[in-house]
Amino acid sequence: MLERDAARPMVVETKLGNVEYAESGSGPAVVCLHGAMGGYDQSLILARTVCDPEFRFVAVSRPGYLGTPLASGRTAEGQADLCAALLNKLGIDKAAAIAVSGGGPCALQFALRHPDRCRGLVLISTCGDVIDEKIPLRFHMIKGMAHFPSILEKMKRKALQDFEKTARQSIEDPELCRRTVNDPVVGPLFRELTASTFDRMAQRLAGTENDIKVTRTATYPLEQIQAPTLIVHGTADKIVAYAKHATALSTRIPGAELLTIDGGEHVSIFTHRETVKARVMEFLGRTKDKR
Repeated sequence: MLERDAARPMVVETKLGNVEYAESGSGPAVVCLHGAMGGYDQSLILARTVCDPEFRFVAVSRPGYLGTPLASGRTAEGQADLCAALLNKLGIDKAAAIAVSGGGPCALQFALRHPDRCRGLVLISTCGDVIDEKIPLRFHMIKGMAHFPSILEKMKRKALQDFEKTARQSIEDPELCRRTVNDPVVGPLFRELTASTFDRMAQRLAGTENDIKVTRTATYPLEQIQAPTLIVHGTADKIVAYAKHATALSTRIPGAELLTIDGGEHVSIFTHRETVKARVMEFLGRTKDKR
């Protein structure tokens, strides 16, 4: 597993604006794209959860998150171009892209706009169509607390003190939740992801609100994607519905592979980590020599 402290964030200037990223591992490049309330730290957690360090992971803070200003890319197209500009800076010709949740639109546009540079796509619990579901009340509540560090610290301590109770907000099945939280590898990863959302939360809001706008308006010419694609999605995902999004991605992207996690929720990378990781690593292995 990739070590937590193996990477440090850097901010580089590209022709499209500044972008924050961190690197870990070695080998063929893989761009890692976090979801809402994320940043490079959560992009690294994504890599550590579903991959081994036989690849060079470029973990990005998408625009509006942490050290990457929103002005560097307000649209999914702009974010994809920013990723390509970052690869230019790093001297990387081609890369696979792995995205979770709200990172999906950026990954899709990277494949669409830079087909000669995209070795493959891994889309985990990501949207493939417009999301028009109501924004959860919890987001509005947390947003109101984001600029009060002392309150956030109390919320963080409370969330981690009884982490199994906190995890039940994402994992309904009590036994599955207990097993996930107590797993010696998965439990700490899931806990780390949860804790990270309280760290510099105010610096994650602009990107999250922008993601909401993007997912409520963006549509994608999925039939034009040329890159090999793996879709990983849980059938019980209440945030990005399997029937609408996994179906759209798997039926419209030519040759797309679909790993269905039966009963899996939005956090299937944790609850079903072994299954997901095995398939992701097998898929990425096949992209290594893609020209």
